[in-house]
Amino acid sequence: MSTLPTIDLCGHAISRLIFGGNPVAGFSHTSVEMDEEMQNYYTTENVKKAVRHCLEVGINTIQFRGDAFSFRLIREMRNEGMQFNWIAQSAPEMLSFESGIAKIAAMKPTAIYMQGCDPFFMEGKTDIIRDRLKVIRDTGYPVGLGTHLPEQVAFAEEHGWDVDFYETCVYNMMVPSLEARRFDHADCALMYNVIRQTKKPCMAFKILAASRRCGSEEALREAFTEAFTNIKPTDAVVVGMLQKHKDQVAQNAGIVRDILSKPL
Repeated sequence: MSTLPTIDLCGHAISRLIFGGNPVAGFSHTSVEMDEEMQNYYTTENVKKAVRHCLEVGINTIQFRGDAFSFRLIREMRNEGMQFNWIAQSAPEMLSFESGIAKIAAMKPTAIYMQGCDPFFMEGKTDIIRDRLKVIRDTGYPVGLGTHLPEQVAFAEEHGWDVDFYETCVYNMMVPSLEARRFDHADCALMYNVIRQTKKPCMAFKILAASRRCGSEEALREAFTEAFTNIKPTDAVVVGMLQKHKDQVAQNAGIVRDILSKPL
């Protein structure tokens, strides 16, 4: 099997390219039609095939939601002998945050992060975020904070929140509908700036603007180069990959391996 450079996350060696779970869950952030295409393609067998291929090309970490479908996948892949790191994302649709985290913890992830923090932060309800981070801390697994807002990372750092890592979207997507969602490249510099300012590991996601920067090999390479140039050596990127039309897993791993083999 090939290898990719890794970072340390609380004692776990995490590949600097992580297989993101949005396509697996059917979240394209592009169109309803693409959502359905992803859901139709990513059957249990096709997800397992994609993750097995990730391991072959050096991607040793997946980032999947903590929902029933992911739990089934995780169980089947482990039963089939696949060894990988799983960074688990909280699933807001669970009966309660506490029960959702308990279900994730029972599946023995590598780390857990809270998704859906931004509305609370924007409303000044930071106490709710901190209480939920403590729920994750009490599981004994590494704790992450997921956000689209660079100011939330800065606030958490300033106030010493008890987190081990950040999940940082390089585009600010906090708008109410898919139709209104914007991908303003000016957002990227703001998030990359706060990523560099924290010593904690950051997992930068949406670096390809949810497929909007995938029009060519050159566009892909430009986006990956921008990301790795602007994040710390202790950070990684999370990228969703749809294997239906081309081997995005091998393509992205090859680009990342090449970029990281040279001085940035």
